Amino acid sequence: MAGPDIITMGCRLNIAESEAIRDMARGQDDLIVVNSCAVTAEAVRQTRQAIRRAKRERPDARILVTGCAAQTEPQTFAAMAEVDGVIGNREKMEATSFAPVVEKVRVSDIMAVRDTAPHMASAFADHARAFLEVQNGCDHRCTFCIIPYGRGNSRSVPAGAVVDRAKQLVDAGYREIVLTGVDVTSYGPDLPGSPSLGLLIERILKGVPDLPRLRLSSIDSVEIDERLFDLIAHDPRMMPHLHLSLQAGDDMILKRMKRRHARADAIRIVERMKAARPDISIGADIIAGFPTEDDAMFANSLALIDECDIVHGHIFPYSPRTGTPAARMPQVDRATIKARAARLRDACAARRDTWLRRLIGTTQSVLVERSGLTGHAENFAPVRFVSAQAPSSIVRASITGLENGALIAQEAA
Repeated sequence: MAGPDIITMGCRLNIAESEAIRDMARGQDDLIVVNSCAVTAEAVRQTRQAIRRAKRERPDARILVTGCAAQTEPQTFAAMAEVDGVIGNREKMEATSFAPVVEKVRVSDIMAVRDTAPHMASAFADHARAFLEVQNGCDHRCTFCIIPYGRGNSRSVPAGAVVDRAKQLVDAGYREIVLTGVDVTSYGPDLPGSPSLGLLIERILKGVPDLPRLRLSSIDSVEIDERLFDLIAHDPRMMPHLHLSLQAGDDMILKRMKRRHARADAIRIVERMKAARPDISIGADIIAGFPTEDDAMFANSLALIDECDIVHGHIFPYSPRTGTPAARMPQVDRATIKARAARLRDACAARRDTWLRRLIGTTQSVLVERSGLTGHAENFAPVRFVSAQAPSSIVRASITGLENGALIAQEAA
């Protein structure tokens, strides 16, 4: 083993930060780092499961827990017999935190942090695309969300540093970069001149001309300004794939969530984007069973899947997070939440299957993963090749079929 074993839970930002941890802790073969997620109670439970499983598989290894769950519930993990140390989201970006001798709990006040991304990892062990952190934290206070208390307030990486890192990643052979953060579209107000995300993207595309593909991670639809819209809609190096933080399709629930958009706003931005770029695919986060959600409110969220043509759905059964306003609201019973989540997943799966079938017979530009046998099209459709391709290459692929949720392809003549 060439270094630590990293177990990553949750979001793309955690993926990027796990690679930075791998680099900082290189050579520590006896170390397991669990980079946790706190977005739901289920995510925290799965983190605890992962810790116990890791200890059973490698009983002599040191286990350090970090990430959002470690930041918000440090004593929960410190009390686990399997855990040797708990480090916060700030501390996980310091190489000294992974040394063999550390205090049991090192978790500082994340709200006092004013900078971000001192790392911006240079290697991504399992991906042909690189995840580049441009922003961290969140200034919004959605009533269901614990993440601001795990990540702190919004803070942005200066554009020059982002461009420099993007150049290094392209020089290292990466053909696609995914811009990540907690609230990516809030990029910029804390920097001199208050640059926007659209302006950052323009600088990346101009400053890194050899970068073929640039993709955005989850974004807030209400923060898509005209500059960003034009880039997504018209620049061929921007991938035709948006993942929107919608959360619900009912106006009353959105208001109780303290979201900043209405149902009509979500539908309108998708309609505008599809009119400008018909090949774009839409993903979304939707919460099932938010407090006070009745059948009619749920029906509005269910209908949103068709109205926004959501083919990459991330469905989260609501779970109360201690300390959030939603946890004090009248709760929906767990059986109903589970049933509604299943219906949302089924609706997304049906929409996705129809979309994938429409792609049969087309030719797609596909980024080949490290295995040489799988990849993703520009619209993020999963692709499996009938014969091996050059890893990390971009190939023109003829789509011949669909199997187990992936398009079947062969290199186009």
